[in-house]
Amino acid sequence: MSTTLRTPNATHTPTDPIRRAAFVAGCFYLLTFISSIPALLLLGPVLDNPGYIVGSGPDTSVLWGSFLDFVNALACIGTAVALYPVVRRHNHSLALGFVTSRMLEAAVIMIGVVSLLAVVTLRQDFAGTSDADPATLITTGQALVGVRDWTFLLGPGFMAGINALLLGTLMYRSRLVPRVIPTMGLIGAPLLLAANTATFFGLNDQLSTWSLLATLPVAAWELSLGVWMIVKGFRTSPVTADTV
Repeated sequence: MSTTLRTPNATHTPTDPIRRAAFVAGCFYLLTFISSIPALLLLGPVLDNPGYIVGSGPDTSVLWGSFLDFVNALACIGTAVALYPVVRRHNHSLALGFVTSRMLEAAVIMIGVVSLLAVVTLRQDFAGTSDADPATLITTGQALVGVRDWTFLLGPGFMAGINALLLGTLMYRSRLVPRVIPTMGLIGAPLLLAANTATFFGLNDQLSTWSLLATLPVAAWELSLGVWMIVKGFRTSPVTADTV
């Protein structure tokens, strides 16, 4: 009597962990764009109106903007967690530095989120009542918005430049993606750090043309990296071949 040996179906092989890590990291990078850009528009009423805290206030807009910034912070952490198992095999120190800087960026963003949520809470609890002086509320609200402005400079500003230097160096040396992609980050990082340093010392406005131009290369680096990792994944490398 003959027997038939069944072989596993090749179509059911597990997903390559390197490809999966690239895809997940790319999705998180795109999520940072999807969340952060609308957040800037939604937060406009509280950021641009000094009297927001004593007015009627479009709280729903501010709450959604704060929520999107919260999502942005989580996505920042997600990019680092997804990439770490791959990039640590190329340079452990740079990889650890990238994870740390990405988590610090997320923490700073969260400080800004909490400060704006505090403005909403104060407006809802005290605006229009006899329990608080309007001038005091306005001063408090402007102070909290000022905290958020500084977190925007120190978080997505400074830390984005540092992240680009660390991960850009890793990607350039490892050749996991075409070198033209990390080159944009390595060129843009010093420009962004210089613009933010000038803003820190009052020599440049954070929303000036110079700041915008200095931000574009790093934004292009992160966007192109995210798209490439989703569409193409990482290039084959013997260093990461056995990554699980």
